[in-house]
Amino acid sequence: MRNRDFDPSKSRHRPAPKGRPRVGLHERGERRAEHPPGKPRVEHGRDKPAEDTRAERRDKFRPHRPDGPDRAQRTEHRPFKKKSWRPPARDRDGPVILYGWHSVKAALENPARRFHRLLATENAAHRLAESGIALPLAPTPASAQEIEALVGPDAVHQGILAEADPLEAPAVEDLAPQRLVLVLDQITDPHNVGAILRSAAAFAVEAVIMTTRHSPEATGVLAKAASAALEHVPLVTVPNLARALEVLKDKNVFVVGLDSSGEADLATVPLRAPLALVVGAEGKGLRQLTRSHCDAVARIALPGRIKSLNVSNATALALFVASGRIAQ
Repeated sequence: MRNRDFDPSKSRHRPAPKGRPRVGLHERGERRAEHPPGKPRVEHGRDKPAEDTRAERRDKFRPHRPDGPDRAQRTEHRPFKKKSWRPPARDRDGPVILYGWHSVKAALENPARRFHRLLATENAAHRLAESGIALPLAPTPASAQEIEALVGPDAVHQGILAEADPLEAPAVEDLAPQRLVLVLDQITDPHNVGAILRSAAAFAVEAVIMTTRHSPEATGVLAKAASAALEHVPLVTVPNLARALEVLKDKNVFVVGLDSSGEADLATVPLRAPLALVVGAEGKGLRQLTRSHCDAVARIALPGRIKSLNVSNATALALFVASGRIAQ
């Protein structure tokens, strides 16, 4: 190879950088000799002592706790994350679950109910015997934990649960409203629907109409929140709410939608019986198609700084205003 063809940058033996003197073999030996005796030298992992294990290197950086528990004890007392409860799978057309004293007691007093089983703790069974209710079937003894497994740990079941067939609901075409009907436009929260049913029973509403989809089932939480109202107010489910409103209007029912953006105050709208109040979902309000099938859209005028209420509270207030107006 000729000297003019030699490129120092491509050679393995690159020249030492400027300003950094090269260390000869004799200097390396002197530096190695200066290393303190008794301490093992580690060079590129080849001279690593066998006793320096991975656990020992990890413990060098772990804080020393002479009085603390060891790793095994800490693992045993580590709290486990509580799993969220899920209701058992059920058929939508199958038996419904009723729990709580008022809900189950009203269902037992309803001759239209068909029961599958009745679970009761010892205290609840004594309470049933003292109430004098004619039981359609004997209660099955159960513990509070067995009932919680069916309704959830946060449910206030009061030691009693019943499984029964859902009540037969009339079709919207078979209704003959004389005074007041309530229509729910896709309200999905079972607590709100249960509270609305309770208010409907208090104001003698003849029927509550809601959609088959985007509505809770008449079981469990809804039945508990309704507090026996399921036994007193017919619950009608329809596949198409706009079509149901047209059926009501054909029966000479005056349909009024409730919305915070309504044109007039409900207290000033000329109401007449039979009347249907249509309540929209909380936040969304009435759907545009539902609004277009109403004879009037009204709001509830509130004198305070807050102009909106929870849907169940607003419905109760609207029922109070409408009941007084149509009675006059």
